[in-house]
Amino acid sequence: MSSQDIPEENLPAEQDAHGAVSVADDKDPFADPGLPPHEHRVQDIDERAAKRSERTVAMLFTLSMLATIGFIAAYVSVPHDKAIYVFPIGHINALNFSLGLTLGVALFAIGAGAVHWARTLMSDVEMADERHPIEAPPEVREKVFDDWKQGAKESAIGRRKLIRNTMLGALTLVPLAGVVLLRDLGPLPGTKLRHTMWRKGLQLVNMNTNEPLRPEDVAVGSLTFAKPEGLEEHDEEFQTEIAKAALMIVRIQPDNIKDKRELEWSHDGIVAYSKICTHVGCPISLYEQQTHHVLCPCHQSTFDLSDGARVIFGPAGHALPQLRIGVNEEGYLQALGDFEEPVGPAFWERG
Repeated sequence: MSSQDIPEENLPAEQDAHGAVSVADDKDPFADPGLPPHEHRVQDIDERAAKRSERTVAMLFTLSMLATIGFIAAYVSVPHDKAIYVFPIGHINALNFSLGLTLGVALFAIGAGAVHWARTLMSDVEMADERHPIEAPPEVREKVFDDWKQGAKESAIGRRKLIRNTMLGALTLVPLAGVVLLRDLGPLPGTKLRHTMWRKGLQLVNMNTNEPLRPEDVAVGSLTFAKPEGLEEHDEEFQTEIAKAALMIVRIQPDNIKDKRELEWSHDGIVAYSKICTHVGCPISLYEQQTHHVLCPCHQSTFDLSDGARVIFGPAGHALPQLRIGVNEEGYLQALGDFEEPVGPAFWERG
């Protein structure tokens, strides 16, 4: 329906905004022909059509809200390792697909609603304005504010409450999709950094043979690496646990152990220390028999295993934690508890 089909008395009043019109001649072949006559939309002259457009915009904003809620629900409930078949894409990750679909619908619905609102309900009268300098004199600023007030009035945001409320709801919910993504930063560590898998009665298992260690398996001057009983390489949490629980087992003549607590926590000269360097967490693997020193290959931090594994060289900030060990009834080496301080690099919560 065009303005030609509507009685003239029903048409909105014309706005004088077309600017001056000039006629082309030999002196000015590129004269401004002016703007064509303004064509009124059906929504301008039929309130029922305007109501239909209002409901359409509100429906799109409501769809955006539902899609945002769906995004959050999918993020919480869909397993991250689940795969689904989507034609013609094929097998894809269900979580990625649901997140992309719901977020895409939420953003598209807001954009489509805004466009439909502008195209059907906001004023579409052509406005012409002369070029002006970059600086804004007071009269221009006043005109801008007046234009903004007029635009706010013509948008009918105050009168079209259904559009206004659903738009505010959609714009309020969409940012929540970004907030829930903060969960991917991971759960709070709690006290996980202060504890390892070691506990009283857990046997020491040789990392190379995967067999429990007996005292006679550890020769004087040798270096053996051990892990907790029950921790296998195919376990999902193996890398996480071994990064805290890896041990160095060294046998030193009891007379050569200088630190009293180290001697008490050993068994017949067999001492167990964390393999994780206290500088940046590199695995320590170099042992010097005569001096009982171990060296971290990353930054050359050196620890004396005969004197409480104290730092004698390098950037490490504190000694290696010692694990108290003993022998069970079957003659195997076992832990008598967990480390009494966090293993690995220092962190500001250390206590």
